[in-house]
Amino acid sequence: MLRPGDVTLAERLDAGLRTFHGQRHRLPGIQKEGRHAVLTEQMVESDRRVRFVQAIRMRDVSPHRADPGSALFDPLKAAIHFHNLGNVDEAFWMVFFFVHFGKHARGGWRYARDVYGSLGGPHRWNWANTSADPAGFRDWLHLNQAAIRGQGVPGGFGNHRKFQSLGAHNQASTGDAFVSYVDWVDPARGHQLLVQQALQAANGDRIAAFDALYNGMAAVASFGRLARFDYLSMLGKLRLADIVPGSPYLAGSSGPRQGAALLFGANRSLQELDDWTAELGNHLGLGMQVMEDSLCNWQKSPDQFEAFRG
Repeated sequence: MLRPGDVTLAERLDAGLRTFHGQRHRLPGIQKEGRHAVLTEQMVESDRRVRFVQAIRMRDVSPHRADPGSALFDPLKAAIHFHNLGNVDEAFWMVFFFVHFGKHARGGWRYARDVYGSLGGPHRWNWANTSADPAGFRDWLHLNQAAIRGQGVPGGFGNHRKFQSLGAHNQASTGDAFVSYVDWVDPARGHQLLVQQALQAANGDRIAAFDALYNGMAAVASFGRLARFDYLSMLGKLRLADIVPGSPYLAGSSGPRQGAALLFGANRSLQELDDWTAELGNHLGLGMQVMEDSLCNWQKSPDQFEAFRG
């Protein structure tokens, strides 16, 4: 059910889909009765999530959101808090935590809170400490994995990261992810200069800079297509980096690519699906994260709207 405030957006998207179908590329996937409305509602739902991040960025954030000793700890809001304080590296680091661990359906941010707060110890695994001693972080994680898992205590990785390992040394584990992330950023350079260099190399082109960072971030263990796309998109939404995706990055995806194939036709090439999804997003005035997310969710239930959460 659409919220009253979303009706105008839904009407605009409905009209935009019809004109795109008639004037640009055919959309056979929404010709079946009901599917047009379901896709529109999924787009509205995805756009609402983007607007939520933009809204909280403008609010005052309690310091408790950045305190791993508090039940209010939230890495996304912690990123906003640190950015407001001018601690740019820690803001980026919190976005990394946000994406790497995700929010567990029952345990919430417990994994992120326990790791960042060193299980309540005096030593925090913030950017300064972790980047100065990544091997020490690995050793700590190895010794404390069982305690973090907490037998009988709700916790774990979020839905998009449900196959992620908490291990310290095994391949593509949390230990690997943290150490390779530090190497990718380079403590001597820092996050801000990392982004500045990408923008300079791209002559200020926000889309090209996003693409360069996306490709470079392949060096971060366990950060595949979705994690890199989500991490970099979140940096843009929080205004931590002046970058924006120019395509939905369908290569290597499952749900988004299936959604695009359902919409445009299964006989379309990957390049056509990627290009036409971007073209449709621009036509509708929707960002690529909204397009990627809404197509992924729509293909799960194209005939009846269902709200999905990552």
